[in-house]
Parts: sequence; structure tokens; C-alpha cells
Amino acid sequence: MALAKIVYASLTGNTEEVADVVAEALENLNIDVTVDECTQVEATEFEEADICVVATYTYGDGELPDEIIDFYEELQELDLSGKIYGVCGSGDTFYDDFAKSVDDFDLAFAKTGATKGAEVVKVDLNVEAEDIDNLEEFAKKMVAALN
Repeated sequence: MALAKIVYASLTGNTEEVADVVAEALENLNIDVTVDECTQVEATEFEEADICVVATYTYGDGELPDEIIDFYEELQELDLSGKIYGVCGSGDTFYDDFAKSVDDFDLAFAKTGATKGAEVVKVDLNVEAEDIDNLEEFAKKMVAALN
């Protein structure tokens, strides 16, 4: 069975919910999923997964959350050739750089040699019904890319 690893950073719980929706969608597609908060894991754990997902929020005016910076830096040093990746997360459209950390992680993954399985998904604050549909589609695309 294929293995997906989801690593998230969440301050208010919104991004943790994003991660949980993706995890459930992947499980429904017969993927074995582990979900970890970013300070509890090393980026090298992605080397054991088939599908690698980061769910992050964006802090302030487009900054990465402090707690995920080390993970972000480690990620860019990995060789994840043959892996499928996806990035999702929450932000606030009030800011000019809406969910910029999602884009930052998309670029970081590109440096690892992994294959982008789905376009990034950005959620404005709380997960709504439309976001769940988008996140489920995100999961389906990554599984399709794996197969």
C-alpha cells in the first residue's frame, strides 16, 4: 500500500483541519497516511513516503511560520526523486501575499526533484464546503500522479 506523509504547521487549528481533510481523502483512496505537526518530525521522513504533503499557514505579511522554518530549510536539501508532492494551507485574503508560505513550499519541493502531483490549494481562513471539494480533488490528483 502506498504511503502518504502529511506535515503541517497550524496556529489557530485551520491548517490542521486542512491536513485532516487531505488525510481523510487519501485514506478513502486506499492510501496509508501519517499526519505530523512540523516540530515533531524531520524532513528526511519524506524519504519513506510515496506522497509528500505540507500544509502550512502564512504568518504576518507573507512570512513562513517560525516553527516550520527548520523543516523548510531541511526539505530543500533532500533528493525526493520519484516522490509525488503537494502543498496546501490556509491564509487570510486580507493580506497582499495571500497564503505565500504555500507557494514558498511549492518552490522548495521543486528543488528536491519530486513530481508535483497537484496544484496548490489555498484556503481562506476556515475550511468551507468548497474547500473540502478542492482538497479532495487535490488528493485524487496526487494519487493519480502516483499511479
